[in-house]
Amino acid sequence: MDGSFSSSSLSADVESTPADLGIGNDERRMHVRAYNYWASLLGGREFPSIEDLDGRDVQDFADHSVLLDFTVSPDNPATSYIGAAIRAECEIEDEVRSIADVPSRSLLSRLTDHYLQIIANRAPIGFEAEFTNQRGHDICYRGILMPFSSDGQTIDFIYGVINWKDGAGLAPSIVPALAGEDDVLDLVEAIDPLDDEVAPTLDADAGLADRLSAARETVEVLKAADGRTRAALYRALSLAYDFSVAARRVPEDYAELLEDAGVKAQARAPMTPIVKLVFGVDYDKARLTEFAAALAFAERSDVPFEGFLDFIEQHSGGLKGLVAAEREARRPDNRVDNRADQARTKLRTAHAQSLSALAGNDEFTLVLVRRDAQGRVEPVSAVADLGLLEKALRKIA
Repeated sequence: MDGSFSSSSLSADVESTPADLGIGNDERRMHVRAYNYWASLLGGREFPSIEDLDGRDVQDFADHSVLLDFTVSPDNPATSYIGAAIRAECEIEDEVRSIADVPSRSLLSRLTDHYLQIIANRAPIGFEAEFTNQRGHDICYRGILMPFSSDGQTIDFIYGVINWKDGAGLAPSIVPALAGEDDVLDLVEAIDPLDDEVAPTLDADAGLADRLSAARETVEVLKAADGRTRAALYRALSLAYDFSVAARRVPEDYAELLEDAGVKAQARAPMTPIVKLVFGVDYDKARLTEFAAALAFAERSDVPFEGFLDFIEQHSGGLKGLVAAEREARRPDNRVDNRADQARTKLRTAHAQSLSALAGNDEFTLVLVRRDAQGRVEPVSAVADLGLLEKALRKIA
């Protein structure tokens, strides 16, 4: 991050206003204070160090905060800390120890659902929306997630702050601008079926610029959300897919459109510039990522020109199913790693050593012990990796 992110931008990407959601200045200031604290720890780095996150400095919003720890599992981060106010609202105690344990219809899930956006954008994310909680109450919430790192490069901790109010009596359908996958995709799947009225007319020999214009026209219908959100979204994605197919046929024209829009081509993610051109570079980044994933899976599946609508309608789960399928397709093969088993075999026959011999001259040493067949505990090896030592110390803290 270049340091240009400012507290005023916390709500820059949010479609709903405080008046819409019933969240006032006190709650808004809480998130500004949280962001300002995060920014104060940067010190010219891309991310603050997790070592600098001091509980004494965040007492103002600690009860409304969560700390996610990715060092144990990048796919299922641990909920190292959950504030008392969040626990009370979500009616949870110590049973929630990781993301997988978070109740799906709880306020906590509204916060944790956004963590992939942090990984993708490598910058703080602010969001606000309305949802119905586990007690059937309409809750309006505002939150912010901020990345932390243990090595200055990897996002292995995320600190989040969220505040909320009972939104009884508010309009039932306020679309979150920075919503998680379930919020956005469940909403668009639930609205009207496809409606041909939202489809601009295109000649068979339409040029690339005309196809882009038609796709953008449908996006305007989508933004208006005139009772046809799902129809407009599917049509816009269909036109975006056809645009991508046409772009491969005339790469020079496509390159010119990218240059005019100030969008860069991405060899490793070719559908990302496509959706930026169609939906706009300022469109919600999380949704752009999902749209690009859906188009990428269609391409992976060899969907023909003008075949996207049938493809998404027939695919299990619709848009959400396409996104999940593409993410699964990108997942690297699980490789068998036998090193841990080899180490266990070796350490079973290793000679026991004294703790003084293993400790060396350092103040702290991470020591591996073995329990033999008689139940005796014996030190057998010292772990020299300072990174593992630091993680162990943080776990103890």
